[in-house]
Amino acid sequence: MEAAEELFCRHGFKDTSVREIAAAAGCNVAAINYYFGGKEKLYVAVWRRWLAEMREARIDAIHRAMSGDGPRSLEMLLESYARTFTEPLVAEERLHQRQGCSRFVELMVREMVDPHLPTDMFVREMVSPVMAVLGEAVGTLCPWLEPSAVPQVILSVVGQLVHAIAVRQMLGRCDDCGVPRMEPEQMVRHIVRFSAAGIRGYANGENK
Repeated sequence: MEAAEELFCRHGFKDTSVREIAAAAGCNVAAINYYFGGKEKLYVAVWRRWLAEMREARIDAIHRAMSGDGPRSLEMLLESYARTFTEPLVAEERLHQRQGCSRFVELMVREMVDPHLPTDMFVREMVSPVMAVLGEAVGTLCPWLEPSAVPQVILSVVGQLVHAIAVRQMLGRCDDCGVPRMEPEQMVRHIVRFSAAGIRGYANGENK
């Protein structure tokens, strides 16, 4: 799976062959077909591992922000979620020493441009479980929000995070593009502050 992930990241799904994966992994083609049932199912398995890891980390972060006897705040919830969202990707940047480039982000961009996963996989295994837990937490901390506004608020926060990570990767490939490259800590602080202010705007009738 590690070898397949690296090659899918580097060359994309179509331009990666089972023979290349087997050579990189030091096994034979028959082993891949036996254990995974072919390249398509191996690709799904690579993604499923990523999605499971990130889903559990994000749900755990939400539960931590909402548990305990101390005070809870919208900023605490958003910060805990945002850090968990960005930390695995930033850690992988350091691990692979690829300036501004995360293996997962590479896979995500390639999948968005040329999709090969089952159409409902992201929603079923990642988006829906996390949104259910995060939506309950946001609703608890922000009673002024209409239930119909909660998913929109969550998608807005997620959209900022995804965009910021993608831009960080893009700028990492440019030695001198004249655009400041936002560091992860700065990125999280900005998104938390910006999003919390926007969510509180609903309480002041600014959603009209």
